[in-house]
Amino acid sequence: MAEIDKPLKGITVVELGHSVAAPYAGLILADLGARVIKVENPKSGDYARGWGPPFWNETASAFHCLNRGKEDVTVDFSDARECHELKSLILSQADAVIQNLRPGILSKFGLTAEALRAEKPALIWCDIGAFGTKGPLASKPGYDPLAQASTGIMSVTGEGGRPPVRVGVSLIDMGSGMWAVIGLLASLVARKSGAEGRIVATSLYETGLAWMTVPLAGYAASGEVRKPYGSGTAEIVPYQAFEASDGWLMIAAGNDNLFRKLCGALGLHALASDPAFATNAARVVNRGQLLPQIEAAVRRYSGEALGKLLDEAGVPNAPLLGIDEVAKHPQTRALDMTVRCDDDDIELIGIPLAFNGERPRARTPAPALGQHNVILRTPARTETVNAK
Repeated sequence: MAEIDKPLKGITVVELGHSVAAPYAGLILADLGARVIKVENPKSGDYARGWGPPFWNETASAFHCLNRGKEDVTVDFSDARECHELKSLILSQADAVIQNLRPGILSKFGLTAEALRAEKPALIWCDIGAFGTKGPLASKPGYDPLAQASTGIMSVTGEGGRPPVRVGVSLIDMGSGMWAVIGLLASLVARKSGAEGRIVATSLYETGLAWMTVPLAGYAASGEVRKPYGSGTAEIVPYQAFEASDGWLMIAAGNDNLFRKLCGALGLHALASDPAFATNAARVVNRGQLLPQIEAAVRRYSGEALGKLLDEAGVPNAPLLGIDEVAKHPQTRALDMTVRCDDDDIELIGIPLAFNGERPRARTPAPALGQHNVILRTPARTETVNAK
């Protein structure tokens, strides 16, 4: 992709991060054209390096997919000289810092937002915390499943009466990284208008609360504690996966008109006009009587036949695909979502953005531990964009 099409060209970001949240933020920024310098512990590096098998070139595939496009330096915070070198790097080159280290670690070494911004007011500092900056849980360490548990996400995931289930991807971590990027981009816009840098803060817990916007609003309105509905949802019926004769199909009849179309396609015409099911509000109340009738009708079809039938009727639907099927799916291929880095054969997923029809992609492989330590030894004394 042409350099001119990468909107963050010329921006330098230092990533003091590990695991998923801060590295995913750094990945987004790298794809958008920023220079991202990842800082790791020289002894063990990012925990994600060991998250396997599977491994690729002796490093976990999880690390590769989250850290391509970055440079890498190692810093031993207990070494005053190395801390000074990191501080010099930030002050001389960085437009922004993203960090998700444990609370209090950086303050031990004078590498805080306040200390660095006192010397460089233009610096944008992005904190990705665990449970937020105040409150009774503020000092508690946090991970994605802890936030899914404590913000109620797991309470509305899975099926009622069965053991708790977490969302199978790092929804909270990746969402927190996205919020950090949104805050950073907003701060860059403000800085272009003459404002100083600022401290951007988000956390796993806050991200979990944001994802719970609809269920929490439902509780505020009714006092009802929503239960999990498997592949369905509390507010819309029918809006879930149904089992065909040879597999599962997700059917999303999200309004009354689509419900009527679904009934017509399945030969359930009487249901469409039954007052107990004619409106979504009625269907939500009477889901226990409605769903078995749809389930029985769906089982008469193969997944492929039912999908074609519903497509012709204009009812939104999709088969439930496995990871292998998604990787090979022609829609995945058509959208050019995969990335092959330079001199590397593993296919990774890029960010879901396009500019003028082109995908921004950072194509250098995930770095080796300390691969670019020369940056620390000879930091370029260049002015950053809008530095003050």
